[in-house]
Amino acid sequence: MAQFAVLIYEAEMPGGWENAPKELLAAHEAFPGKVEELGGKILSSLALQPAAAAKTVRDGGVADGPFADTRESLGGAFVLEAEDLEKALEIAKFVPVHDGGVEIRPLFDAPEA
Repeated sequence: MAQFAVLIYEAEMPGGWENAPKELLAAHEAFPGKVEELGGKILSSLALQPAAAAKTVRDGGVADGPFADTRESLGGAFVLEAEDLEKALEIAKFVPVHDGGVEIRPLFDAPEA
């Protein structure tokens, strides 16, 4: 099966995730089951602190903030195993996002030596 990075971009939640709507939290809890129901598997995942906590290193210097200043920022990601890109996209439509979207990228499959 193929592997895909699913990158979640969204605007900061007003008041933080502590104030997230109950429906959104319930959708997050139900999502892993939906992935399995659709034939996929989450191999690993991570949730990021708010973009304000980011530091950027460029040309040996360190700056406060994310790499790019945008309304939506990278909030989390997971590695999805799915039959193919079409199946990964089908699953991605169910990723709970409060104000943003997701990006799907096939993982590079290095040739065996």
